[in-house]
Amino acid sequence: MQLMIPPGRLDRPVDQETDHVLGAVDAEISLVEYGSYACPHCRAANERIAQARDQLGNRVCYAFRHKPLADNSISFRAAELAEHAQTPEAFWSAHIKLMTRSMQLTEDDLVAVAADLGVSADFALGNSDALRRARARVEADVASARASGVRITPTFYINRRRYDGPWDESSLVDAMLGTLGHRVRTAALEFASWGPSAGILLVLATLTAIVMTNSPIRPAFEALWRQELGVSLGEAAFQMPILRWVNDGLLTVFFLVVGLEVKREMTVGHLASRRSAALPIAAALGGMVVPALLYALVIPAGPWSHGWGIPMATDTAFAIALIAVMGARVPVGLRIFLTAAAIVDDIGAIVVVAVFYSGDIQLGYLAAAAAVVVALALLSRSKVYLLSPYALLGVALWAFVYAGGLHATVAGVVLALFVPTRPPANLAALITQASTIIASEAQHEGEVLRHGPSTPALHALEAIYDRLESPADRLLRHAGARSSYAVLPIFALANAGVAINPGVFVGHNWLMAAIIAGLTIGKPVGIFLAAAAAVRADIAVKPAEYTWRQLAGAGSLAGIGFTMSLFIAGQAFPSATDFSAAKIAVFAASILSAVVGIALLWGAPRQELIEEALQSTGMQVSKSAGAYAESRIFLDDSSHENESRSR
Repeated sequence: MQLMIPPGRLDRPVDQETDHVLGAVDAEISLVEYGSYACPHCRAANERIAQARDQLGNRVCYAFRHKPLADNSISFRAAELAEHAQTPEAFWSAHIKLMTRSMQLTEDDLVAVAADLGVSADFALGNSDALRRARARVEADVASARASGVRITPTFYINRRRYDGPWDESSLVDAMLGTLGHRVRTAALEFASWGPSAGILLVLATLTAIVMTNSPIRPAFEALWRQELGVSLGEAAFQMPILRWVNDGLLTVFFLVVGLEVKREMTVGHLASRRSAALPIAAALGGMVVPALLYALVIPAGPWSHGWGIPMATDTAFAIALIAVMGARVPVGLRIFLTAAAIVDDIGAIVVVAVFYSGDIQLGYLAAAAAVVVALALLSRSKVYLLSPYALLGVALWAFVYAGGLHATVAGVVLALFVPTRPPANLAALITQASTIIASEAQHEGEVLRHGPSTPALHALEAIYDRLESPADRLLRHAGARSSYAVLPIFALANAGVAINPGVFVGHNWLMAAIIAGLTIGKPVGIFLAAAAAVRADIAVKPAEYTWRQLAGAGSLAGIGFTMSLFIAGQAFPSATDFSAAKIAVFAASILSAVVGIALLWGAPRQELIEEALQSTGMQVSKSAGAYAESRIFLDDSSHENESRSR
């Protein structure tokens, strides 16, 4: 079986026998370019590579691999022509001429290079051994590009890692030298692109909070969150403890991201059509109702009964992180199912918080909030695509919702619904416009008293960049990362600390049992039964690529209720001891749910998937049919995994 190439990594190291190389193969820095002679960007970058090599000298080894432009015959012919060179010197001479002889690769360039190489101008029409060898070499480079995940030309790899930064010589040299700034940026991007990274940060923040709470510095740690923070103007002042700023203010960013994700899923995502949305919607509803009912059945009547919303919530970051760790063992369709169900679960959690876990209602402030919502609607309807007006109104909405008695984080969801999307951009037109502007500005390079692009050109390029992405997509891209890697870890640090004290268990047995039962039993049972009922009623269809056992495993992972469960527990239980007991129960239930979910998914036999897939089509399972189906399912899983990685 062929090994999977990690995303952003070169498929094979530079080799003197199979690559065209300048410099020593064992140099401390390797720079590999996948390029095409017909690519204008490769031609422009050619001079930058030369300047970078001039600066680094023998410290760098440069290798060029062919990636001819698709559906461009002259591009393939130029690559094959260069491969007719008999010596490395002849290849690099042909390479430079093909890159630089004219502004754009032409037939005359091919004729001139063919003459230099002593090759007939109509070499591509023959079937000689030299042509076959040349084509084989080009095809090998194209296969290497595909294995390395190359999509555009030029694509550079520095020390076998893909380089996604600017192509000017200064940026290339910084990347090749591994400056501190470049190393920090690369490490951050690689960590963020790793599936379990958000979950790992949450775990670290949680462990830090627990350690701090059970250490000698506990008084100082708890006092930190009680510190007042706010603004004042004359006699007027608005202050809250830092803990309230985290739970009511910072967590609004998380709810904003949730709202943007809900909006995307319901417009162009997995909840956009009835057929694709029916199964996860049904499962999510069952996964909310059954845990709440089970909690209500277990808990004795009294103040604890208000905590029925605690086992309803799923922590998407942890669940998806565990699925990412299991890799190809989890079908792509099951990941989509769990993600879509988690989105619906988030909608339910938002409604529950807004309706059942808010304070005393102040109608005057809520009327002001309604006026802000009307203003947001008018902005969106008027197709105002600047984000700043929405941000300012969002701050006002947050203040009015907070003062009105509803939970302030609801403002984030409402704001997300009005941040506009717009029709997809005409990429061809925008790229042409940007290329024209840049080419025009490049003609002035080197002029006296002229440093860089003109201000009008920069404004035009900013407008083009702004058109490439809708305000909602841009906000989700930026706020989503901040939510996962800053907001949620800070929330966990502020709320997850619990004193490991046997006294917490005294008198809280039923509370902890109700929460654990709701998450570990109610969640998977509710998801499984609701999904099965929807399929049996012909409301939804379960994809054949995952089994009912695997769906039950996903339901168990949905019992990881960390972030939202802690949040709702904090709203439901003002008593510190009740809240501590609830936190311990959420931790225990989340760990148990994770273990059960991993066991169900990890141990799911592939033969079970084969039999279920064949039975769904009315076929009898034979050994030969099972072997064939297994091979097809394995190949399909591999292809889906590659697609998922590329996305």
